[in-house]
Formats: sequence, structure tokens, C-alpha cells
Amino acid sequence: MTVLLAAFLALGSSRADAQQMVSIAAEEVNFRSGPGQSHPAEWVLGKGFPLKIVGRRGDWLHVTDFENDKGWVLRKLTSSTAYHIVKVKIANLRSQPTTTSRIVGKFAYGDTLQTLERRGGWVKVQREGLRGWISRKLLWGW
Repeated sequence: MTVLLAAFLALGSSRADAQQMVSIAAEEVNFRSGPGQSHPAEWVLGKGFPLKIVGRRGDWLHVTDFENDKGWVLRKLTSSTAYHIVKVKIANLRSQPTTTSRIVGKFAYGDTLQTLERRGGWVKVQREGLRGWISRKLLWGW
């Protein structure tokens, strides 16, 4: 019974974690120092950039990115479309979810990739007409 309860709680927490992620829906969104347009923009985020929600205030989301930077974005400018971002210098895009499969492309640190499927330690992604698999440990997102 304890094992079953632990498995249920783990499943519930992974779903909760996934629900706490958003991506940027607009072409450009200001990442602000506080919840409101009166707060300065720290930088601009591009479409698809994944963020983890750490809090909320009104129409604003307090978020963190893959480098653990925290800021605020307007909720209506975000989406529930899953994206990952490359967190290593270069990530090989492979034809199949194995390290021995053919390399069909490469992505660099900070590239955003739309998430299509997850299989074990691999994520199927697409960007600019390229589609393939990248090891999940090379990415951040959902």
C-alpha cells in the first residue's frame, strides 16, 4: 500500500510540475523585474522560450528560466505548448532515440525546440523544418 501511495504521489507531482510550465506565445515578450508594465524589462524573450512558474500575482506570472533567472511575464502572452531549450554548447539531433542513430542536425545553447514526444531519456523535437530526437539530459523544459 505504501509503495502504491508513493507511486501515485510521484505521478501527481510530475503532472503538477508539467502544469507549472509555460512557453512564450508572442514573437517577443518582455521579461520584467516585477509584476507590471511599470517595472523595467530585464530582457526580451522570443517565441517558444520555456519557463517554469514559481508564483502568480494578478495577470502576471513569476517565472524562472533554464539558467535560474527569475522575472515576470504577462500571463496572456504565454502558452501551454511544450518547448525545450538546449542547455549545452551543442546538441546532436538524431533520427532515432539512440546515441548510435544518424545525426540529422545540430542545435546550440539557447535554441528553443518544440516538444513533439517523450520516450525514456529522449525528446522528439522540431525547429525550422528539422525533426528528430535529442537526449533529455541536454535540454531543459517540458
